[in-house]
Amino acid sequence: MANRVAIASEKGLVHSFATCRSPGIKQGVKTNDGLRPNVRDVVKLSVIVPFYNVRQYAPDTLRSLQANAREDFEFILVDDCSRDGTADILARAERELPGAVLVRHEQNGGLATARNTGIDRARGRYLTFLDGDDWTAPGYYGRLVAAMEGLDCDFLRTDHVQCTARARSVHRVPVGRRDTVLNPREAILPADRSTSVDYAFAWAGVYHRRLVEKGLLHFTDGLRTAEDRPWIWKLHREAESFAVVSLLGVFYRRGVASSLTQIGDVRQLDFIRAFDQVIAETARDHEAALLLPKAVRTYCAIISHHLGSIERFEPAVARQLRSLSAAALRRMPQDVLNEALDSMDVQRATRLRRLRRRTTATGAAA
Repeated sequence: MANRVAIASEKGLVHSFATCRSPGIKQGVKTNDGLRPNVRDVVKLSVIVPFYNVRQYAPDTLRSLQANAREDFEFILVDDCSRDGTADILARAERELPGAVLVRHEQNGGLATARNTGIDRARGRYLTFLDGDDWTAPGYYGRLVAAMEGLDCDFLRTDHVQCTARARSVHRVPVGRRDTVLNPREAILPADRSTSVDYAFAWAGVYHRRLVEKGLLHFTDGLRTAEDRPWIWKLHREAESFAVVSLLGVFYRRGVASSLTQIGDVRQLDFIRAFDQVIAETARDHEAALLLPKAVRTYCAIISHHLGSIERFEPAVARQLRSLSAAALRRMPQDVLNEALDSMDVQRATRLRRLRRRTTATGAAA
């Protein structure tokens, strides 16, 4: 057990995990919704939508927001320093979309930072997210708020529709009990099955303002990918209640050429920093011995996934991926890591054991 908990204080384990908006990102704010109300409850829902170089898709996103507009909803449109004409589209939306609040970053900060900017600007009793290349069904947000008010929990999770070219597929929250208030911690396990912390999509749900006030809703500033992972783990460890409803209305556009999931550059490696944070924070939890096996096993699965498709990375980035992944394996509590590898399928476990043996042998030779 000492090996498991010691990881929390290991020198040099993780980067600094700032969860506030970067002070270096200057902003400009405009709104067409009149004077700011004195009473927060005047705004029922804040929808936070970051945009970055999505000129091709932004009109669809904005039309879907138009079809969800209500006088007690606000739409916080964060332009993360787009350079492709997206800013012009958002300038029109500022004038034409009821409840629009336009915020511009003078330098690109990434999705996590853009979402934090939106959270800092939000006035709603409830908050939700949408990405600038996705869209929602007409009236979806009204149904989402009604479900949240009926269940009165800290956060609510929903299913979604994944759209790849013309193909459509429904993806469900991996929680069987629906329309019932549950304990978020109990939805983290079991370690060897997909659970709610693996369904990390921030836009697939709605969140009560009290999570902002408790410091639980902000993302780790500057993460370019996997930003949802430390965030969803934090929610499930520290929030008091959540629920899942069978509500479809978010359409997730997958396979977009400009998406980081499709680009094999160094920004993809931020998943290392994201999962280092998951491991470190979980190791400090009072139930670390119970929860760490799930965190470690998930981290291993993600490393194996990236190694299995390493050919899509630029050669220098591929070398860095191997090096950083090997270092991550060394940082993990080794007893928990051994248990995780023993529980994984042969292909993934062999890939990770081979990497660990190679780096161990190299270190011994040095």
